[in-house]
Amino acid sequence: MKQDKKNIPILMYHSISQSSESADPRFKALCVPPTLFAAQIDYLYRSGYTFLNVTQLIHILTGKAALPERPVVITFDDGYADFYHQALPVLSRYHLTATLYIVTGFVERTSLWLRWKEETGHPLLTWNQIVEISNSGIECGAHTHSHPKLHMLPLTMARNEIRRSKDLLEQYLGREVTSFSYPYGDYTWDVQRLVKEAGFTSACAVNDTKCSDKADHFTLDRLTVTPSMNISAFDALLTQEGSSQLRKLYMCARIPIRQTLRYCIASLSRFSAEIRGCSYEGA
Repeated sequence: MKQDKKNIPILMYHSISQSSESADPRFKALCVPPTLFAAQIDYLYRSGYTFLNVTQLIHILTGKAALPERPVVITFDDGYADFYHQALPVLSRYHLTATLYIVTGFVERTSLWLRWKEETGHPLLTWNQIVEISNSGIECGAHTHSHPKLHMLPLTMARNEIRRSKDLLEQYLGREVTSFSYPYGDYTWDVQRLVKEAGFTSACAVNDTKCSDKADHFTLDRLTVTPSMNISAFDALLTQEGSSQLRKLYMCARIPIRQTLRYCIASLSRFSAEIRGCSYEGA
């Protein structure tokens, strides 16, 4: 008998902070106020959701455990210091887990990869804080070493970005790091292959749709939580009740199209560099 497909909300946060200190509206869209975040976690807890980290979800999706009735996965990208000060106390209050993806090259520094947004001054976690976070039951995953667009790099550089972040995290945490998050949500088949070869068992994209229990474990879909979401809008995000069937079809079709475009752009970039005399590893 064919089993019905189930969809799991994997929520994506970045900074848990007030956006008033940010100049760029694109970064403001990544700043969820602490009071709103606390209300959202409280809502999930009281609504009977079972909190999972990404590796726990993969454990379930590979048939090693049963999927809870109402699963939810909470993820955070980049590793901002406000996770330690604002998000961790809320999660710890309810004894909850989550997955935190860390840009290892900027630990104990600031968000220097955001020069193009003029948002370089946001503090990142320290290694001591990351160790404490990991010991508190939060999964720490890799988000590359310097937050580049991986699909635009030579494959040797992309491989180094991926593996270096994993190696550093494992060195400091003393445990295996198995989950990865693509910077900007961008990947190609080559990048996906490099992540697998590095020893990860999962990787998160974005795509703003719920994740199917039949999904490729290296292109897990996530839903973006924005600073303007009250509880009603947050619930609609979780259930996607406001999504029309046409939009759902569009989202499903968009994913392979975007991946193909990324592959073409990356291939053209490598070809152009080869013409200029740079050496690249094969696509």
